[in-house]
Amino acid sequence: MRRLALLHALAQLTPKQRTVIVLRFYEDRTEHETAQLMGTSLGTVKSQTHYALSKLRALTPQEVDR
Repeated sequence: MRRLALLHALAQLTPKQRTVIVLRFYEDRTEHETAQLMGTSLGTVKSQTHYALSKLRALTPQEVDR
């Protein structure tokens, strides 16, 4: 059930937000590595991570807080 909720929530993120989440948390990349892999700035990685996590928390509040 948790996996389905997370997959559904991830599908609602923008492609850039989804990429940041996958690189940072699934692949355990640093912010610097993520920025290099995405060809973007460190600030973009930080802001997209913030927006993505906020949206995931709103979409799956019971799952994220566990």
